[in-house]
Amino acid sequence: MLTGIEVLCHSSIKITKNLIIYIDPFKITEDFHDADIIFFTHSHYDHFSEEDILKIKKENTMVVATEDCILKLMKIGFEESRIKIVEPNNFYEVLGINFQTIPAYNLEKQYHPKENNWLGYVIEINDIHYYIAGDTDLTPEAKAVTCDVAFVPIGGIYTMNVKEAASLINTIEPQIAIPTHYGEIIGNKEDATLFRKLVKEDIEVKLYI
Repeated sequence: MLTGIEVLCHSSIKITKNLIIYIDPFKITEDFHDADIIFFTHSHYDHFSEEDILKIKKENTMVVATEDCILKLMKIGFEESRIKIVEPNNFYEVLGINFQTIPAYNLEKQYHPKENNWLGYVIEINDIHYYIAGDTDLTPEAKAVTCDVAFVPIGGIYTMNVKEAASLINTIEPQIAIPTHYGEIIGNKEDATLFRKLVKEDIEVKLYI
């Protein structure tokens, strides 16, 4: 289930299966130019980094993104035909990969307003459902997700904190939980250790950062 899964740093994820998929590439270390699909949850610099996109972009890379990303993508060389703009609460398919869009937003803060239509994704690969929560609080939509593997932010301030993230995992009960959004801009390894302690024992917690 975790074969080919990498959390590169922060919220940057790489999935190498039949296709090579990136989510929110950030601080990429080399010029790989290997991305079949890049998913973006929103346009904040730590999730949409032009420098890092150009390190993984190849001629036929497909992009799945929120509407606020489209002009930026075209500016750095993506043709409009290679960009799939998506909205919350829908089901889509790109290059044979089925995915669902989950709203990602703050409940009381204004870092990620709900009206911006920013996203998390449930991506289905080989009958396994991977939930990438994006920058979100503990929302009703997040608590309704069904998945096998969940990547959830734990850093707090801009997203859920450790206790809220553990509460989400204990509610949706994936087989595996992977904390993200810590170790770079906010949050630390001690947060990840606490997250592991707060999650139910029968849910595996995998720490990549």
